[in-house]
Amino acid sequence: MTVTATSPAAVQAPPKRPADQVIVLFGATGDLAKRKLLPGMFHLVQVGLMPANFRIIGAARHDVGLDGFREIARQAVSGSGRRSDDDGALEEFVDSLRFVGVGDGLEPLGAEIGEARRELGEGAGVLFYLSLPPRAFRETVKAIGELGLGQGSRVITEKPFGTDLASAHDLNHLLQSVFAEDRIYRIDHYLGREAVQNLLALRFANGMFEPVWNRNHIDHVQIDVPETLSIEMRGSFYEETGAFRDMVVTHLFQVLGFVAMEPPTSLGAKPLGIEREKVFDSMPPLRPGDVVRGQYRGYREEDGVAADSETETFVAVRAFIDNWRWEGVPFYLRTGKRLAQSKHLLTIAFAQPPRRMFPLDCDRAVESFGRDHLTFELGEPGTISASFLAKVPGPTMQLGEAQMQFSYESLGADQNGLDPYERLIHDVMLGDRTLFTSSEAIERLWEISQPVLDSPPPVTEYEPGSWGPDASQQLIAPHRWHLPSNHA
Repeated sequence: MTVTATSPAAVQAPPKRPADQVIVLFGATGDLAKRKLLPGMFHLVQVGLMPANFRIIGAARHDVGLDGFREIARQAVSGSGRRSDDDGALEEFVDSLRFVGVGDGLEPLGAEIGEARRELGEGAGVLFYLSLPPRAFRETVKAIGELGLGQGSRVITEKPFGTDLASAHDLNHLLQSVFAEDRIYRIDHYLGREAVQNLLALRFANGMFEPVWNRNHIDHVQIDVPETLSIEMRGSFYEETGAFRDMVVTHLFQVLGFVAMEPPTSLGAKPLGIEREKVFDSMPPLRPGDVVRGQYRGYREEDGVAADSETETFVAVRAFIDNWRWEGVPFYLRTGKRLAQSKHLLTIAFAQPPRRMFPLDCDRAVESFGRDHLTFELGEPGTISASFLAKVPGPTMQLGEAQMQFSYESLGADQNGLDPYERLIHDVMLGDRTLFTSSEAIERLWEISQPVLDSPPPVTEYEPGSWGPDASQQLIAPHRWHLPSNHA
């Protein structure tokens, strides 16, 4: 069964438009800027969510010049699928671009920011987007501070937010020496997805779900992000991070916070942040025995990878939350490269009824199907499906699987939706911290993870195209990892 919905466009509040803004884009000639940031900001212009007046100043060590940067932007937008048919709109966007080479220092950038603010008015805000590798991050932040450019400005930082507790603490201290904490935005594109945010609507806008969202009715929770892709020429980066640091600490724990949080007093950024942080405070440190690490065959032959590398490309984790709502409920997290499918799934598995009332020959249907559950496909545009057992038509009591599904396409997601980066950049320009985490939360997650970093479990090799090491199936037993293809 497919569930459709009426578009809510008629009752939506008009979108907020940020104040005039100077956006400084470090790493302006890099891959992220080309794939996401420049096309995303152009799309925000198209839908009326960029400031009425703005300047985007590209900054990079390699000086491509203004004309070169504008051509990079044209090609990025044209190849993104986000371009409108109005060539005039693209050229108007390109005209707003400036460029500064910063290979010899940030002094020319300071002058360019001053000139842009004079053009827009001294009331224009300044936003730094640091799309930089870790090795360039520290010196750039220090230079921004030395020139006094951070005062009153906002800053967006990309992951990784450190590699352990000590480095995360050091990184937060550095950022806070230049920017106010409430103006530091640690971006996690997973939290910008419509389907992740819809967790809030599902739980807190519907009386049928929140009463059963607890240990009395939920057997376990799965957050599962398998990928078919390899490390894709990022060997040196991956050697320094691995799947656990790259995905679990940075992304999957953040999704877990939305799943497990208590109802906030409001949907404001501060109440939501407080409740998510309470979840992290309630998580006991991970035990190495609750973590499975794997490495796909052939990883050590990738460029930039050590011949004897022990870096994991796969990780599965069993975590718990020690509070009244979730006591005893396991949260299973899994992610990895070169696996059998690419998915972004959250599965809420409900407990079985306390007493079986159906004939024993029907138990086989229950066993083959598993527990009834809600599944969130967190990819774009995203779906929510409910799976349960129902009687198969006929003279005997035979159970079969039934499903109801809601798709964001039915709400006009293609027409109205924003890419996660677009949504988060727009939120930053408005000063909305709802989907961003604090320094305390980041450090707490590293604290929870530190026992695994100190005593990592051994790495087990697995075949590309498989589901990783067999130990990950044993970790979740007697349950099993759930995928929609199980119910084709």
